[in-house]
Amino acid sequence: MTKPLPGATENLVEALAKIEHQQWMHWSQSVASHLSPTIRKKWEKSWTDYNKLTDDLKDADRVWARKVMTLLRRRRLIQ
Repeated sequence: MTKPLPGATENLVEALAKIEHQQWMHWSQSVASHLSPTIRKKWEKSWTDYNKLTDDLKDADRVWARKVMTLLRRRRLIQ
């Protein structure tokens, strides 16, 4: 296995975080009709492109992206 290029790990984290956000939007929109109006209104603010999210919301997606990275490393699929 070759060493990742400088910045490659963070680029992968960002790519995975973006996918995580897309997955969350798909799921949250599918269950939205079962939510209270208050929660739905809060979630609707996040139903936007990943690049338009606040840093705090991006960080929440990055947490899950890094969990994927940890799994891939444990399975020796990446360094």
